[in-house]
Amino acid sequence: MAIIVNLDVMMAKRKMSLNELSEIVNISLANLSKLKTGKVKAIRFSTLNAVCEALDCQPADILEHAKD
Repeated sequence: MAIIVNLDVMMAKRKMSLNELSEIVNISLANLSKLKTGKVKAIRFSTLNAVCEALDCQPADILEHAKD
């Protein structure tokens, strides 16, 4: 089982660049890039909340649980 990060999909739907989201959420571009590519092991709820607010979406729009 795996968690898939669909941050790039939501950013595309909202026509928002990684740089824009980084500035709004106040997260470094490097860390946001790692989140976008799914190369993180964890995400803080405060970060997830900020990203959801910036993209006007729900956590389930960004994170997906998939069976291998």
